[in-house]
Amino acid sequence: MTTISHKRGGRDDLRSRAVAQLKGLDAQAQAQAQAAVGASAALGVLFDLASSPSTAPAALALLHELQVHQVEVDLQDEELRRSRVEIETSLNRQVQLYDYAPVGLFTVDGNAVLRELNRVAATLLGFERDVLAGRSLESFLAPDGISALHAMLARVTEDTPTAFADLRLRRAQDGESDCMHASASLDPGGGGFLIGLMRASAMKPTPVA
Repeated sequence: MTTISHKRGGRDDLRSRAVAQLKGLDAQAQAQAQAAVGASAALGVLFDLASSPSTAPAALALLHELQVHQVEVDLQDEELRRSRVEIETSLNRQVQLYDYAPVGLFTVDGNAVLRELNRVAATLLGFERDVLAGRSLESFLAPDGISALHAMLARVTEDTPTAFADLRLRRAQDGESDCMHASASLDPGGGGFLIGLMRASAMKPTPVA
């Protein structure tokens, strides 16, 4: 219903502008302009008026205005399409960067409940991603890791955008734990945090031969 009302309003506005532009024409010409609701009918009226010496100048001026307006609309539509493609390309790129990052990335809410995670994060937890959403990150940490996690998140504020901690992550295979270097920052989407995890062993420097 909203779309129909909008289109009708646009046609009424076009008709009003046409009548205003053609002010001074004879009564029959004005009646024709007011009766033209559809685009094809309006153009037909304009061409009829343009064929008469007495109404041609005003009709041709209005026709030129409408043609210019149509070109402007076409250009705007082209620009919107181009912008949409650029935004979609950028969004897909950001999704790929998140998904294929070489560290485990978790997007969690204020209670450390998993909203999203990338491929490496799922591998670290030892589960498929589709079964992890909605679970708490706490359930994968050793007891001291849980307290370290919440202490790290508590340090993240607008003034301190990133905090760090070492967490012990329990392996799903044998229940043993691995030490992880963790970083946390505010989720740009709001209402949560973005957490990165990397095995502590991966940070060890390679001995020089």
